[in-house]
Amino acid sequence: MEGKKVYDLFENGTLKLPEGEKTFADIPWTAHAAFDDDAFDGVELKHIVTSADSGGAFSFHLIRVAPGKKIGEHTHDVQTETHEVICGGGTCINGDGEYAVVPGDVTIFRPKVPHQVLAGEEGIMVFAKFFPALL
Repeated sequence: MEGKKVYDLFENGTLKLPEGEKTFADIPWTAHAAFDDDAFDGVELKHIVTSADSGGAFSFHLIRVAPGKKIGEHTHDVQTETHEVICGGGTCINGDGEYAVVPGDVTIFRPKVPHQVLAGEEGIMVFAKFFPALL
């Protein structure tokens, strides 16, 4: 998968804080919080920076979506969300817009705007950021 080497750097990187370090490889992949919703089947997250790390200001997450799966339509009441596509690709639906996304693309999802991401045949891996923190 093109971009996999860059993604591996993120997956095996280190968060460096004044109080210590957190190795990304030691953070487990977890099913999406909406695990009981079929629209999120095949979506896994790694919570890199949490609200506790940033004083609630922001959170960062690695997200991988299996080939042909999707992050189903949803909104966030207060968070602005960004996705930096690291590997793979797919289709992003952001409000009324729909467009293809590939490695190097960045998308911005504003509060209260419905959005979803459909993974292509290789799947998609993104570095997601939330302002303020999602969790």
